[in-house]
Amino acid sequence: MTDTYAPRAAVRARPAAGSAVLDVVVPVYNEETDLGPCVRRLHAHLTAHFPYPFRITVADNASVDGTPEVARALADELPEVGVLRLDEKGRGRALRAAWSASPAPVLAYMDVDLSTDLAALLPLVAPLISGHSDLAIGTRLARTSRVVRGAKREVISRGYNLLLRGTLAARFSDAQCGFKAIRADVAAGLLPLVRDTGWFFDTELLVLAQRAGLRIHEVPVDWVDDPDSRVDIVATALADLRGIGRLGRALATGALPLAQLRAQLGRGPLPAAPARVPAGLPRQLVRFAAVGVASTLAYLLLFLLARGPLGAQPANLLALLLTAVANTAANRRLTFGVSGRRHAGRHHLQGLLAFSLGLALTSGSLALLHAATRPSRSLELVVLVAANLAATALRFLLLRLAMHHRP
Repeated sequence: MTDTYAPRAAVRARPAAGSAVLDVVVPVYNEETDLGPCVRRLHAHLTAHFPYPFRITVADNASVDGTPEVARALADELPEVGVLRLDEKGRGRALRAAWSASPAPVLAYMDVDLSTDLAALLPLVAPLISGHSDLAIGTRLARTSRVVRGAKREVISRGYNLLLRGTLAARFSDAQCGFKAIRADVAAGLLPLVRDTGWFFDTELLVLAQRAGLRIHEVPVDWVDDPDSRVDIVATALADLRGIGRLGRALATGALPLAQLRAQLGRGPLPAAPARVPAGLPRQLVRFAAVGVASTLAYLLLFLLARGPLGAQPANLLALLLTAVANTAANRRLTFGVSGRRHAGRHHLQGLLAFSLGLALTSGSLALLHAATRPSRSLELVVLVAANLAATALRFLLLRLAMHHRP
């Protein structure tokens, strides 16, 4: 892994004549009825809306009906369509074989029922073509996704993805949506480590990619459930649970070469931010004063808003606490040139100490004022401004000491 951030090279904008930039794999098993309309619709969409050369690969999972004949007829009819015939079933097995054999730099797959709106295909693969991301998935669980499916499938899908977060610490939102893409160089590094040949293939690939430090792009999709789906939900769920157990054990025991994966595929760290030169005392005073003026105005506004419903002392406490936290954060960055989280907790503790002193000064001033007379609102504000000026001087000294900045 390099010491500086190095984005992946983008797919060349003008590929050599006849070379496909994108290969969309459609894994099928006994789909002689739906295969033809699906591939023709996909081909028409890519022809009209995809700006690069493309290829469609029908990956036949040992079908025993007329699917192979339909696939060959499509290949004869459409020059961008190819056929891969496998002797064993398994969606993961079909994807591994098709992706491994493809010369395209960007690889994708989608289910034959085209449940996902094809308008999401270009947004899915564009970040991979540009080099911005390494994998991309369609998600039905984003707020902007539009999904039509039964309650049972909805519960199962959300439950499965919650299970992945709890057991494998997955950060991607939808592991099962049949609409994904991957860069070929990333696939070459990950596929040899993916053991599953069925429906858990997607999840295992994504978990490995996440652990390798790869960027996974998510695209909200419009998705309409296929009521004629042949997926055996119970068998698939049991296989997924076994896959989670196996992959979890491999991660826990260190059986997977994650460090090697990160070194080979992961993105390097971002360059460190340039060190900020601390400002001298005069400049610190000017910046501190500017922050203080803004904080005082915010304090007075909050006090006036809370004075009526809460009373003078609670309003003072609330206004001072809110502005104290904001004041410390602003002075760390603007006055003393401190960024990042290093020592942030200590700095805020010092700010809270200054807050306590300021509270004592302002509350004490208010208490003395109310003990001596029945003051008007304007007199309360005058006394509070004077007390805040004294608290501000103390705040500057305490914060400057905490930040360890000297002129």
